[in-house]
Amino acid sequence: MPEINAMPAGWETLSFGAPLPPGLDKQSRLRNQGFCLLSADELYKLTAIDPASCAAAVPLWNDLPADNYLKDGGHYRSRRHGSFVQTLSPKSDSSELVLASYRPHWQPTSYNALHGGMLRHFEPLIPELLALSFWTPLLTGLGQLFAEIKPTPQWFIEAHQFRIDTQGGVGRPTPEGAHRDGVNFVAVILIARHQVKGGETRVFELEGHRGVRFTLTQPFSVLLMDDTRVIHESTPITPLDDEHHGWRDTLVLTYRADGFLEP
Repeated sequence: MPEINAMPAGWETLSFGAPLPPGLDKQSRLRNQGFCLLSADELYKLTAIDPASCAAAVPLWNDLPADNYLKDGGHYRSRRHGSFVQTLSPKSDSSELVLASYRPHWQPTSYNALHGGMLRHFEPLIPELLALSFWTPLLTGLGQLFAEIKPTPQWFIEAHQFRIDTQGGVGRPTPEGAHRDGVNFVAVILIARHQVKGGETRVFELEGHRGVRFTLTQPFSVLLMDDTRVIHESTPITPLDDEHHGWRDTLVLTYRADGFLEP
C-alpha cells in the first residue's frame, strides 16, 4: 500500500516547465502557473484548523448515498453536496460563511460533456460535518487566499463530498475526462485512500500542451487550481488485490465570483 503520509516528490517546485524556485509562497505558485499543491501541514496553517477536527470528519465519508446520475452505467461513486456563500470584508481578513438553501448541482455541457446540461439532485451534507470546528475556517481560509488572486466581495462555493470505490473492479474519479468546472478556483482535498492503486492526478495548461502528474496520498493534502487557466483529471482506481475492495475519498470545493452556475 502507498505511504499515506507522503507528498509527491518535488511537490514544492512542481511546474509545467522549469521547476519553481524553492520556498515560493502559495500565492506566487498559483499566480505563476494556475495551480499549486499544499501539504496537510500547510493547509492546517493556512486555515488555522485543528487536525483533530479533520480526523473526526474522515468516518463521515462512510455515509454517502450513491450517485445515480452516472451515464456510463457505473456504480462506483457516492457523494453529498452543499452550497455556501462567503462574504469577504474589504477592510479586514474577516469573512462570513452562510449555508445556502438547498439547490441542485448543474454544469453546462461546455464544461462537462458527460454529465452537463442536467439538474443533479444530490443528498445534502449532513449537519455533523458542518458542525465540526474545521469546516468554516477551511472554506473561508481558502476563499481568502483565492481573493488575493482574484479580489471579489463574495464567493459562491459548492462543496462535494466524494467516495470512489472499486467494488465493481474499477472506480473513475473523473469519468468526464480532463475538464474545467466552470468556476474561478477549485480545491481538491484528499481525505483517504484505502487499498487502491491508481488515482493519479493530472493538470494541464488550458492554453498549451504541457502537463504535470502526481498522486495525492497524504490525507488533507490539497491541490489548488485556477479553473480559468488549467484543466484537470484523475485516473481510474483499482483494488490492490482480489480479496479486498478499496476507495478514494475527496472533498472538492469550487469557488465562483459571479453566482452559482444555473441553467
